[in-house]
Amino acid sequence: MNWITNYVRPRINSIFSRREIPENLWTKCDECGTMLFHRELSDNLNVCTNCGHHMGITPRARFTALFDGGIFSEVDVPAPTPDPLHFRDQKKYPDRLRAAQKATGEKEAMLVATGEMGRTPIVAAAQDFSFMAGSMGMYVGNAIIAAAQTAVKLKRPLILFSAAGGARMQEGILSLMQMPRTTVAVQMLKEANLPYIVVLTHPTTGGVTASYAMLGDVQIAEPGALICFAGPRVIEQTIREKLPEGFQRAEYLLDHGMLDRVTPRTQMRDELITITRMLMGLPPAIKGDLPAPAPDAKPQDAAQK
Repeated sequence: MNWITNYVRPRINSIFSRREIPENLWTKCDECGTMLFHRELSDNLNVCTNCGHHMGITPRARFTALFDGGIFSEVDVPAPTPDPLHFRDQKKYPDRLRAAQKATGEKEAMLVATGEMGRTPIVAAAQDFSFMAGSMGMYVGNAIIAAAQTAVKLKRPLILFSAAGGARMQEGILSLMQMPRTTVAVQMLKEANLPYIVVLTHPTTGGVTASYAMLGDVQIAEPGALICFAGPRVIEQTIREKLPEGFQRAEYLLDHGMLDRVTPRTQMRDELITITRMLMGLPPAIKGDLPAPAPDAKPQDAAQK
């Protein structure tokens, strides 16, 4: 009787009451190893609540946090010629594209959108590192040109979030040609006297760093971001010397004059609103859901209203 009461009955109850626990409820921080509840991590914009480590974030999640109310409109990007070099390594290039599209749910490695940020109309573009390492191919070049043309047409500033492993090798010289193309796109903004703000995220490397990612009027980076052309391991093997601690990280580049700011992701929106409105000659944003006063409004008029 004791065996049935103490063992069999609890065993039967545990079998019938067992529930499947989803594996994606928790995420382990790569830096400190803390197990983070996925909803808490998402609410903190994929920044570890224990050590402040900045994990990857998708362009859509970033735009949802950036734009007012999470509302934005996507900008159409012209589709380039698929697989122009008929490239194949272990897989065919079209197969790699389809796999990346299925894994991310996105068409390509960059998303362009328009909307308001702190009641300030802007155009924004963001790279998706989870899509073939955010590599710069013809589509990314087309996306940046489309973003710049939209900004000029609407007379809005362009804010770009970079995250890339460099140029896309499957497109060969055609991917390298995006460096001068995107440079011309940035020049269009400068000729129109429109601000171009770049937020460099981890990692931003290769031909992306050598072109549009380092041409901003204001250069901001997220903490701990790797920003370089050639990686530290390649440099160490070339010069056969040990590199300084934190070499090519955002804080190191800030100390050596390559960046203007290093701003945590959770504070990035307020920082961008302040800088954008300053560069556009607009009055400071008002906290809350109230519209900003007209530029020519007098203090007493505002007080009477």
